[in-house]
Parts: sequence; structure tokens; C-alpha cells
Amino acid sequence: MSSDRRAIYVLSDSTGETGAKIVRAAALQFRHERVRLRILSNMRDPQKIADAINHAAGENALVVYTLVDAAQRSAVHDRAAQYGVKAVDLMGPLMAHIGRWLGERPVNTPGLLHELNEEYFQRIEAVEFAVKNDDGKLPRNFRLADMIIVGVSRTSKTPVSTLLAQKGFKVANLPLVPNVPQPEEIEQVDPRRVFALQIAPRMLHEIRQARLKTMGVTATTDYAEMAQIQKELRWARDYIRKHPEWTALDVTNRAIEETAAEIVRVYSGRFGASDV
Repeated sequence: MSSDRRAIYVLSDSTGETGAKIVRAAALQFRHERVRLRILSNMRDPQKIADAINHAAGENALVVYTLVDAAQRSAVHDRAAQYGVKAVDLMGPLMAHIGRWLGERPVNTPGLLHELNEEYFQRIEAVEFAVKNDDGKLPRNFRLADMIIVGVSRTSKTPVSTLLAQKGFKVANLPLVPNVPQPEEIEQVDPRRVFALQIAPRMLHEIRQARLKTMGVTATTDYAEMAQIQKELRWARDYIRKHPEWTALDVTNRAIEETAAEIVRVYSGRFGASDV
């Protein structure tokens, strides 16, 4: 079967990943084992483009290109026509349509999709911070956090923290456990940065029961007993009331996305940050 494989050249001024994905997706609609891709990245030099078309002509290959520079696209088009090579421009027509729709010209900068900018690194750093500071692991880092989320077990502290971190916020979270002393660092941070998650007993009971079932725990434990849950929530409510400047949020029947959005809204109003 290898002798029957036809070549498709993917020319890109960046990594070539975008064009390759599109070609692979299209090839799946055919006997794609007959197709082999040759990805040529960073094709910005006219001579490299010319050489690629020459090789494609020698293999009777199809050329697919994702070049943002108009001159480079023209070079591929003209060279392909000269050598009788079939060529498909994936980027030019779409950019033209978007440009007309927006009423502006494209910036024609290669590699923007893969550019590792400051915002990207900020988000990576925030995710790493959330992982390291999950479940009250490093209270000394509370002072470095944009937000500290507190609440009893299974109030979605970790998933909310993770979602906020993906938006670029440094988030730590702290479990509130009766009869367990809280770290002194929680009393030293700006209270406007602390968000306390609260939940109805019945909802917490259902969540904890489901959690135990998932873990394969069948024995009765205080963790999922309604009486214990009510006692725990009363203690947590009293503890949170001692911190009137904390922001209390009821997460009963609330999706984590809703909770995260509300935290961002309150935080932005206080500190002037935008929803990143």
C-alpha cells in the first residue's frame, strides 16, 4: 500500500500544526491511509517556497498552505501554476472574508496563534500556584494570593480555584474543619480577598454521599451523616460571621462556573481587575 500513498505538502509560516490538523480532518473522509503529509514550517523565504513547490511537482503532490503574508501566498500561487501543481490556500480567502466583515486589514503577523505572550505565562503561573496551595497546604503563600477561598469539605473549593487560575488569578483555598485550628495567616490577609463558600445541608449531604460511593466506601461515617453535616455547617457559619469583611457566597445548586464568575465580578469591583 505504501507505493499508493499520495503526498500532501503543508506549507506554513509558523509551525504547520493548524494546516496539518485541517488536512488530517479532511483526509479522514477518504482512504486516508493513502495520504502522507509532509509539513514544511517557517516557510517565509521565497527560495524555500520555490524549492518546496519544485519538490511537490516532482511527487505530483497536492500543496496546502497557511501563509498570512499576501506576497508569500502569491509566490506559492504563481509558482504552483508555473509547475502545474494543485495548491489550496487555507488562510487567504478566510482572512479576506473576515477583513471585509470587520472592515479592517489583517496585521499579517505569522505565528500569532502560537505566540507565548505575557498573558499565557501568567495563566500557567496561576495554575501552578493553585495546585501548590490547594487544601491549605502552604498558608504562608496566602499573602501572595489574589483570592483565598474557604469552606467546609466538598463545597467546590478546588474546582472553583482551578477555574479561576485558568483565568489568570492566583488562588489558594483553605478547608474549614471544626476543632482544627485555622492558620494564623488567614487572619493576616486582606479580608476583601477572602471568599467563603456556604451550602445547604441537604445538598452537602447528597454530594458527600456520592463522594463516598465513588470511593467505594460503604460503611457509615460521620462525614456524610446529616446530623454531623448540620453541626459542621453551623460551626462554619459562626466562624465566617466572625469575619464580616469576608465575602460569603451560597453555592447551593450553583455551577462552579457561576461561582467563579461571581467571585471575579466582586473581585474586579474591588480591585479594578478585568475578567481575564
